Amino acid sequence: MNILVTGGCGFIGSHVVRLLISKGIGVVNLDKLTYAGNPENVRDVGRHPKYRFIKGDICDAGVVRRAARGVDGILNLAAETHVDRSILDPGAFIRTDMIGTYVLLEEARLRRLKFFVQVSTDEVYGSVSSGKATEGSPLRPTNPYAASKLGADRLAHSYYATYGMRIIITRGSNTYGPFQFPEKLIPLTIIRALLGEPIPVYGDGRNVRDWLRAEDHAEAIWLAARRGRTGEAYNISGGSERENIWIVRKILSAAGAPEKLISYVKDREGHDRRYAMSGAKIRRELGWQPRRPDIADGIRQTVDWYRENRRWWEPVVRRNAAFRNYFDRQYGHRWGGGGRRRADGKQK
Repeated sequence: MNILVTGGCGFIGSHVVRLLISKGIGVVNLDKLTYAGNPENVRDVGRHPKYRFIKGDICDAGVVRRAARGVDGILNLAAETHVDRSILDPGAFIRTDMIGTYVLLEEARLRRLKFFVQVSTDEVYGSVSSGKATEGSPLRPTNPYAASKLGADRLAHSYYATYGMRIIITRGSNTYGPFQFPEKLIPLTIIRALLGEPIPVYGDGRNVRDWLRAEDHAEAIWLAARRGRTGEAYNISGGSERENIWIVRKILSAAGAPEKLISYVKDREGHDRRYAMSGAKIRRELGWQPRRPDIADGIRQTVDWYRENRRWWEPVVRRNAAFRNYFDRQYGHRWGGGGRRRADGKQK
C-alpha cells in the first residue's frame, strides 16, 4: 500500500508519516514547506526506501496529479492551522484549507482512490458551554481558521454524498508533543520558559481545551482510514480538558521556571471559551482510545523533548525574522503595564 500524506513535514503530519513507515507502508509526502513545514521533522525516515518527498502546493493541480500517481489513498493534513494567524490573514486559510482540499478531492475522484481522510478539528463545533460535542452536534465555527476547516470538512462529505467516494472525516482536539512549531500555547510556553522570557497568556487564562498527544492523534487517523465507516465523522478526543493557565503552570514547573514569567495580555479576538468533544463513537465503533492520556506526564515529556532539541527550535526563535515579526504583530500591543516586549523577551 502507498499513501499520499499531505503536510507530512508539519506537526501532526510528520507523526503520521513516521507511523506509516514503521508499519511498512509506502508514503508520498507532499508539503509546500511553509514556515511550519520542516524537513527536519521527518529526517529519521528521509532515506527510507518506502518514503518519497515532493515539494509542492496542494492548490496546484499539476503537482497533486504527480504526487497521487500510484497511491491507494490520501490523508489530508495540509492546512493553515493557527487561529491567531487566521485572524491576521484569513485569505491564506481559505486558499489552502478549502481550495487545496477541493484539488485533492478532485484528484482522488478521478483516480478512484480507495479512501480520502479529511483531517478536521474540534473547533468546527465552536465554543461548548456545557457537555461535550458529538459528531451530530451543530457546527458553529467562530474564527476564520475553524470556518475554513469546516468548509473543507463539508466539501469532503459532499464528495461522498455526490460521488459515492469513501470519505472519512476526523476531528481532533488540541494536539501537542514533539515537533510542534513554536507558536501554539504549549511549545511557545515551553520555549519561553526555557529561555526565561515573559509568557503571554490571553485574558484570564481560563479558556478550556481538550488535549491530545500527537502520537495518539496519528494512530487514530490511520485507524479511521482503515476501519472507519464511509461518509462518517469521528471525534478524536484526548479526554484531558484543562484551563490554559493550568497548562502554563505545569510547563513552568516541569521546566523549573518561576511563575512570575506569566504575563496576562489582552484577550484574542473571538476567543472561544471551551472546546470539548465526546470520543464515544470512535471508541465504540473502532475501539480507539488514547494510549497516552496523562496530560501532566505528557507535558513533562514534551518539555524534556524541547529541552533536548534546542537545535530544532532555536533557529526559529532566535534568527527567523518572519517569526519574530509575527510574534510582535500578534502580542506587541497586548502587553500590560510592563511595556511592549519583542519575541526575544526584551522590552521595546
